[in-house]
Amino acid sequence: MNVATALDAREQFLGCEYCGMVSIAPEASAAATLQLRCPRCNSRLHARKPRSVQRTWAYLIASMVLYVPANLLPIMTTTNVFRNNTYTIAGGIGELWTDKAFGLAAIVFIASIVVPLLKIVSLGLLLWTARHAPRWRQLDRARLYRIVEMVGHWSMLDVYVVVLLAGMVRFGQLAAIHPEPGLLAFASVVILTMLATRSFDPRLIWQEPQRRG
Repeated sequence: MNVATALDAREQFLGCEYCGMVSIAPEASAAATLQLRCPRCNSRLHARKPRSVQRTWAYLIASMVLYVPANLLPIMTTTNVFRNNTYTIAGGIGELWTDKAFGLAAIVFIASIVVPLLKIVSLGLLLWTARHAPRWRQLDRARLYRIVEMVGHWSMLDVYVVVLLAGMVRFGQLAAIHPEPGLLAFASVVILTMLATRSFDPRLIWQEPQRRG
């Protein structure tokens, strides 16, 4: 298949985002006035996700705003008969490091601080290059998107740990664990970055540069 045939195929067929079925698209002029649906699952068919860039930027900016309180506010408080201890994400990592749980501290540091930050930076790069440098390292950008999509759910590690601990450590007045506002902010960052990843259309990586008159 030569380049011209590949371009024609790309313009004539639409793949369903949900079931994967490929459908033949009508002429561009007719497609603009129709609401195309998948004949198998009846989902809407789009050559590009509607308002992908705008929605991705909205989710990404919201996650950047919440990233600061997520790391500054406490995520949990431990209570026992002797004292109360409040922990931020960094404080919890420091406590694990002090207790010589180096492996666990490294896992929490990567999952809770490094991964969300890299996701934000990576999605910002993908959005910027889609608009300003569409031909720059396209294959590498496609790989980057797949990595971001794959590792996103691991950022929920802290949330899972605190929720499990809060449910398990209940000894009346002797000991308890209480979630704090920082946990909600952190969970919001993770969810927003997952939504941003989902709303970004990776086909934008392969789009042709727009001609400027």
